[in-house]
Amino acid sequence: MSRIDYDLTALRGIAFDVDGVLSPSTVPMGSDGVPRRMVNIKDGYAIQLAVKMGLNIAIITGADSEAIATRYRALGVQDIYLKASEKLPILEDWMRRRGLSAHEVAYVGDDIPDVRPMQTVGLPVAPADAAADVKMIACFVTKADGGYGVARELLEEILKARGLWMTHDRAFG
Repeated sequence: MSRIDYDLTALRGIAFDVDGVLSPSTVPMGSDGVPRRMVNIKDGYAIQLAVKMGLNIAIITGADSEAIATRYRALGVQDIYLKASEKLPILEDWMRRRGLSAHEVAYVGDDIPDVRPMQTVGLPVAPADAAADVKMIACFVTKADGGYGVARELLEEILKARGLWMTHDRAFG
């Protein structure tokens, strides 16, 4: 039984913010002034498996980093949006292009730019260390802090609900 009070089998699309969700809120700064983000290997495993199992995954971030695009493309994510100063129009366009209705989508965000997208989808999700205003509108708050397994926690629950977690040869290859 899932800890998430939502019909997870209805979800066909999950959109993730990056900073504070897929990477920690505090990131080291390079001498060139460019943030050096960490990634979580277990998040990466869950993301690539979710893609293989047919879930639509999107990355929607205000960051301008080719390293982010390279990382998530390598995991099979096709829909990567960088420099997203306004995330809601991007989310709505992605949903339209993928044929997704609001109740079929989860959005994972941690701060004020994520509020409007979270209010638009069926399952708004926040990391444990998200801003208080964001956690108030989330239907599910992960046990994990941003960058420390948020995607793994959510995607594992979704794939288990769909009978796709550790039940298919592609889970092991």
